[in-house]
Amino acid sequence: MKLQTTIEIPSPQRLIGLRDRIAFIGSCFAQHIGTHMRQSGMPALVNPFGVLYNPLSILQVLTQNPMYDPLYFEDEDHCWHCWLTDSSKNASTLEACKAALLSARGRLFSLNPDVLIITLGTNRYYELKSEFVAGGSAEVTNSSLIVGNCHKRPQAQFEEKELTVEEMTTILDSICQLFPRAQVLLTVSPYRYSKYGFHESRLSKAALLLAVDAIQKRRPGQVGYFPAYEILLDELRDYRFYAEDMLHPSQQAIEYIWERFVERYFDSETHRFFTDYEPIRKALMHRPSDPDSAAAIRHQEQTRQRLNDLLAKYNLEL
Repeated sequence: MKLQTTIEIPSPQRLIGLRDRIAFIGSCFAQHIGTHMRQSGMPALVNPFGVLYNPLSILQVLTQNPMYDPLYFEDEDHCWHCWLTDSSKNASTLEACKAALLSARGRLFSLNPDVLIITLGTNRYYELKSEFVAGGSAEVTNSSLIVGNCHKRPQAQFEEKELTVEEMTTILDSICQLFPRAQVLLTVSPYRYSKYGFHESRLSKAALLLAVDAIQKRRPGQVGYFPAYEILLDELRDYRFYAEDMLHPSQQAIEYIWERFVERYFDSETHRFFTDYEPIRKALMHRPSDPDSAAAIRHQEQTRQRLNDLLAKYNLEL
């Protein structure tokens, strides 16, 4: 008797290896999966611009001139924000805020990833109305400014809009052009946007899925799709796999989706490395009651040696 629908995961263009340079961009789900990868011992650049939800905001943060003053604003507490990024890039001065964006972009493009994993959350985006754009008109249509994060500013300052399937396909194509050597793996976040209404949230996800399908057909040798959305909705299919808000996937669901991702997308050497690294990871996570004790120091030294031995075994560097 079959009591569960198992989602078939498409075969990747190529398997991910230990020495691949990997970057994640997108929603909080990209953050979850990217963090799991780093905890498993593989270096990865995870959301260098913070959490971003729609393809247009991702394209903007990759292409807008970082020195353009209207991309930044100072709040009532004299903290500077960048409209393209989340609050993780806030700074005490305009120059430091610009430097944070420049640094994040430099890290991504200098990495020149072999694998770029983009998690899309919604087809909706926000424009800062022209009268609220500081320092003059923005370098975008109708003098408005497309934002990646509203930074808790009043809703009246923004206009909410929707991207069509055709627009998103073009945007995703432009992102792919920025990383011509990368295998681009797209996912759709399983998070449900209740603020839209559940029907409207499903429509938004449907638009994303259609755009993903279209860009896969346009770039079959470069773009793949990992069905995280379908795994949660159709394979797990139970509210016990949601967090308390009934909107976000639970930690157990994220762990399961990560396991499905690993089994399909990584090569055999990487699987062996994950197995070998797991006891070292647990040792690194250990927090002694007295970190200055001889036993704690000895534990740290032994763990460090085990890690160095493992890296030497796989010919890797920290």
